[in-house]
Amino acid sequence: MLPLVETLGGWVYIALFAIIFMETGLVVFAFLPGESLVFFASTLAAITGSSLDIKILVPVFFFAALIGDTVNYEIGCNLHKLPFFKKFISGDKLAKAQAYFAKHGGRTVMFGRFIPLIRTFIPLISGSARMDYRRFCIYNLLGVLIWVFLGSSLGYFFGQLNFVQNNFSVILVAFGLISIIPGAIVSLYRLIRSKQVI
Repeated sequence: MLPLVETLGGWVYIALFAIIFMETGLVVFAFLPGESLVFFASTLAAITGSSLDIKILVPVFFFAALIGDTVNYEIGCNLHKLPFFKKFISGDKLAKAQAYFAKHGGRTVMFGRFIPLIRTFIPLISGSARMDYRRFCIYNLLGVLIWVFLGSSLGYFFGQLNFVQNNFSVILVAFGLISIIPGAIVSLYRLIRSKQVI
């Protein structure tokens, strides 16, 4: 893994930015392993010999998540313009969503960021429910700050442990297996749904 990072050089940060942005900004990529990626990359930055810099990783993760959520919110604001929107979302459901986000939107946006898969849909629903943009930005900023701080600091601390330094290959395999869990859940859900339709 380290040789690959060395080969990619600065492009690694661009790739990480793109993955986090897509996971948070585009619902079709909700399966991407954003959380484990933040943790793993921060762990890798602490490994002796790694060229990854935690001081660069943190702002990369922060702005990728923040911009992704904002784009997702804007997409939600414009969903009503699409023909299929009214077919799936009735006026009654929309009114209930608007009432919910007017009352609980702040906490939902901030704490929802820590729930894999769900965090990608919350900005979209916030936008479609017309949650106040300023309020959304404040709570989203807080959520992203805490999310990035916890993920990167815990990952970096984990990478400094002697056990991790000496057994990084095993840890790498474990991370790889963990990272595919969200995608596997989505695939399994779609498979079950398709069988129910048939």
